[in-house]
Amino acid sequence: MNRQDRRSQAWEAEDGSPHPLGAQRIVATDAFNFAIYSKHAQVVILLLYTADDVMNPVLTFRFDPLKNKTGRIWHCRISQAQMMGAVYYGYRIDGPKPNGPFEWHWFDHEKILLDPYAKSVFFPASFDSKAAESPGSNAGKAALGVCLDTVESFDWNNDSPPRHQADTVIYELHVSGFTKNPNSGVSKNAQGTFEGLIEKIPYLKELGVTVVELMPIFQYVPSDENSWGYMPLNFFSPHHGYFNRESAQTECQIFCELVRAFHREHIEIVIDVVYNHTGEGGQRGPVYSYKGIDNSTYYLMSDKEESPFEDFSGTGNTLNCTNRYVRKLIMDSIRHWATVMKVDGFRFDLASIFARTPTGFINTHDIPVMSEMFSDPDLTRLRLIVEPWDAVGAYQLGRAFPGILASQWNGQYRDDLRRFVRGDPGMVPAAMSRLYGSSDLFPDDRMHAYHPPQSINYVCSHDGFTLYDLVAYNHKRNEANGHNNDDGVIENFSWNCGWEGDEAVPLEVMTLRKRQIKNFCCLLFLSNGTPMIHAGDEFMRTLKGNNNPYNQDSELRWIDWNLLEEHADMFRFFKTMIAFRKNHPSLSRNHFWRDDIHWYGLGPTIDLSYHSHGFAYALRGALEQDSDLYVMINAGSTSCLFHIQEGEKEDWRRVVDTSCRSPSDILEPGSEHALNSLDYEVSANTVVVLIRFRLGKKIQPWSERQS
Repeated sequence: MNRQDRRSQAWEAEDGSPHPLGAQRIVATDAFNFAIYSKHAQVVILLLYTADDVMNPVLTFRFDPLKNKTGRIWHCRISQAQMMGAVYYGYRIDGPKPNGPFEWHWFDHEKILLDPYAKSVFFPASFDSKAAESPGSNAGKAALGVCLDTVESFDWNNDSPPRHQADTVIYELHVSGFTKNPNSGVSKNAQGTFEGLIEKIPYLKELGVTVVELMPIFQYVPSDENSWGYMPLNFFSPHHGYFNRESAQTECQIFCELVRAFHREHIEIVIDVVYNHTGEGGQRGPVYSYKGIDNSTYYLMSDKEESPFEDFSGTGNTLNCTNRYVRKLIMDSIRHWATVMKVDGFRFDLASIFARTPTGFINTHDIPVMSEMFSDPDLTRLRLIVEPWDAVGAYQLGRAFPGILASQWNGQYRDDLRRFVRGDPGMVPAAMSRLYGSSDLFPDDRMHAYHPPQSINYVCSHDGFTLYDLVAYNHKRNEANGHNNDDGVIENFSWNCGWEGDEAVPLEVMTLRKRQIKNFCCLLFLSNGTPMIHAGDEFMRTLKGNNNPYNQDSELRWIDWNLLEEHADMFRFFKTMIAFRKNHPSLSRNHFWRDDIHWYGLGPTIDLSYHSHGFAYALRGALEQDSDLYVMINAGSTSCLFHIQEGEKEDWRRVVDTSCRSPSDILEPGSEHALNSLDYEVSANTVVVLIRFRLGKKIQPWSERQS
């Protein structure tokens, strides 16, 4: 080490370094470096606490702006000896009073604040969110950052992250709700945790999913009515409630164990991330962190004194994602989860907020934070999925979203398929577009060059009715949420099949409901694009008509695994349909079907009129070295006689007829049913799939090809 390097290190050892942000153990000098951003702060004080006393700090360090500040970053270096056994830390920050829309400061010199870059958050037994909602001290009642006194390490043991393409099937689940029910079959201490999710890997493998999308796992305030996790407190630390507290491993190690276990089974882990707002709410909300550190930097502010916080998220505040330090916070969080935790991708909640300018307008040409992601070579392997809208009217689905390389939740697919399957008139053209891959939304012309897999096709997600409730309720039943049934999606495009609810359901109604669920499943996995299902829909999970159980941490929201046995026929249909999709690469292509598809009606001509409810198509598979498929769809209330327009009756075999009882509703490879005629009567509310084997050769099942 030369003299200049030694002098530079001497400066950092005395004054601290502005990089990296957060609290970092410096092993070489047995010290901690603390660094925090605040543009407008006038006074910054670091507080260090021992595990035995979170009321009285063992060290109070006041930053000297002449020594301990570089640009907008306040920093210091504290030796282990000075820390006197401290394991937790927080800040007190003071600054100017509010002064207009772009300087709506929220400083309170008595508030103890959480570091936004804390890698682990500690909630003392005396934690009280109410203390953060009013001015004054919250000593002993505040969330604190954890000083991780060892360098986090994990043996990845030659981990090889998978990357699925044509076989991608996304499965959205809530970590806690997936296994918290005692009938989940996981060990008692693991129920509702990451460890419990690991125990469920064999189930996910049997179903055939290849990508698991976790609903938000960022740390949130445990006392909040926020069991979904969409009110984050911190963007770096996983939520405490998803760990088995008896484990001796650290939170980081446990989560890495989860990712490694899924990778070993060739399943990707994607996490749903909320970078558009925080759990601090609006002007009457609590002050935990960002507000008290630099409110007018972190949040979009309005010019209205009575409501100074812009709210494009529907939660009271909106992060100022165009600010370079907020973008840095987001990018540093993404890199942390991608490089340290090795997740395989992100689903960005309300991603249109990324396009909001400081004045609230939508930037239709560029989203700086998305551009940074796409240009970062360390992030190129990631699966990036956006929800291309926000909570107050921005709707940028398809080419309207500036982040052209991202995949998108296709809300139009959801709505059009729901309306078509329930029998709405005039929906045949829309259903054709969605099955084809939504080229109207994701055009592949020279200028745009989208690809069908960028459309994330789904019928149901966490937001709205479950798939069973979609066919069992015409009206939401959200009274349990405490908002007089005024919350949740109003228009679900649902149909109860002639009987509202789930009490004393007539047999014929339940039979129709099951058929409709199979129709949704069948069309989803026949569509070009990337399919996604929500956990439990494969065995008719119900939320009793509640389409917004965001605050229900109870058996209502926990998956009832008894339904898996009760509706084993439905699970079999989903599992076999997923395998069918994987066995036929012509369904899931990186380009649109174009000349390989021919559309028909009951006869040679398709009926696109307002009162039409059915159509057929032939999909040729030669270019993909696949068999040919012939699909007949009748969403009407009466049966229809279709005449198959291609080949001879000897060419075709039936694979799917959703009107049949299990196991005849979907047949395993090798047991396909021969046809007696080219005329096929398709029952009301039914999908039929036929197969013509290429050159008489049957396709090897996916499971055999994979092994």
